[in-house]
Amino acid sequence: MRETGPPPETGSAPGAPKVYLETYGCQMNVNDTEIAWAILQRNGYARTKELDEADVVLLVTCSVREKAEQAIWNRLQHLKALKARRQQARAPLRIGILGCMAERLKEEILHREKLVDVVAGPDAYRDLPRLLAVAESGQQAANVLLSLDETYADILPVQTSAGGTTAFVSIMRGCDNMCTYCIVPFTRGRERSRPIASILQEVRMLSDQGVKEVTLLGQNVNSYRDLSEVQFQSAAAPGLSRGFSTVYKAKQGGLRFAHLLDQVSRIDPEMRIRFTSPHPKDFPDEVLQLIQERHNICKQLHLPAQSGSTRVLEAMRRGYTREAYLDLVHHVRDSIPGVSLSSDFIAGFCGETEEDHQQTMSLLREVRYNIGFLFAYSMRQKTRAYHRLQDDVPADVKRRRLEELIAAFREEAARANVALVGQDQLVLVEGPSKRSASELCGRNDGNIKVIFPDAELEDAADCGAPGRARPGDYVVVKVTSASSQTLRGVPLCRTTLSRAAACL
Repeated sequence: MRETGPPPETGSAPGAPKVYLETYGCQMNVNDTEIAWAILQRNGYARTKELDEADVVLLVTCSVREKAEQAIWNRLQHLKALKARRQQARAPLRIGILGCMAERLKEEILHREKLVDVVAGPDAYRDLPRLLAVAESGQQAANVLLSLDETYADILPVQTSAGGTTAFVSIMRGCDNMCTYCIVPFTRGRERSRPIASILQEVRMLSDQGVKEVTLLGQNVNSYRDLSEVQFQSAAAPGLSRGFSTVYKAKQGGLRFAHLLDQVSRIDPEMRIRFTSPHPKDFPDEVLQLIQERHNICKQLHLPAQSGSTRVLEAMRRGYTREAYLDLVHHVRDSIPGVSLSSDFIAGFCGETEEDHQQTMSLLREVRYNIGFLFAYSMRQKTRAYHRLQDDVPADVKRRRLEELIAAFREEAARANVALVGQDQLVLVEGPSKRSASELCGRNDGNIKVIFPDAELEDAADCGAPGRARPGDYVVVKVTSASSQTLRGVPLCRTTLSRAAACL
């Protein structure tokens, strides 16, 4: 994913240096972009969406897979030509690499063709004004120090989708799980959680701005553990999901995810709450019960499986077996009727045999996910797999296995979605459909895209005149057809989240 910023902020000082931001990778990087921009805005920068206007270009990068890093190297080649032209025309263009790739490849980034002026890791965004000032003097500047406590709790991100219906709120950073394939602990550091008070403040602010859906973000979002107050440190620790284990000792004390989810969901009964990305080990019954009970917590869970083979899961150090994972899926579905499930899968991990692959295929078919994120394995330096295992599955085999997983997923997702035909779904309207101005697009509770005609609608919560749905409205849609990724339907009426919860 690559995103650029919105138009320049109004009220910027005349002559303020203009910064152009591009975001690659996960939703955490989108949130990091908002944090970086908030810091720069405080320090007198203006923002532009026009690359040719920029004095500073910052790329917020991803290192999870080799393909993500290659996209950045390719982009830098394009910027190289722009920088050369700029030096001949006017003030030099400064280029910065932010985020995970900066953390992983600092030396290579600084030395390859001397193109990059600033390198800042995920915990160094507060230092950006200083780093850019150093770069102004013609020197390269870098800060990739990882922190044990940086959460940017006092930085309220400048939402890049101003006036939008959805927003993302970071609640924790880092990862302690040390899965053998994963670079995240090495690029984003150890787990640390943002104080609950600052999270609730941000969600209230978003509610006041009219945001109708908030997604709580973290590398292990449901491992949230707030130790910011003395009284929190004696709180009882929840147990792990049954049959799951960790590579670290049980962590004592701290306010946990169930408490945070409870408090966030009470702020605005008309605001949907989601969260991503969780680890399946941290789904105590309190969390599942809360999701089932609260009408504004979406009945949708991301349960990253990664593989369907117990042998491969052990090599990955995931902390569970195939059987434990399936037990969790059944428990989730018993606890939250109608829940929508999504997952992550890796094709061709070190040592994966054809039998292992077939077990993943069968797990994918047995669970029947609504949404899936599937990738071929890409070995990363610094990871445990890099030091201990062999990347011995040929590239063509990885591609073939990935294609088979994708085909199986789409087939099962289509079946899961077809089961919704004839049902009424509550859809939060996001805006016009990309393919037709006469249709609207939104997402249902299960986070599945729903497309329907833009028409005059009665308002079930108001006896006023009919009107057209707008972004941020809730619309009841009767589903008439489905594919593996999209539902289509007929709009019935506008309504509210609370009213729909009582009727649907």
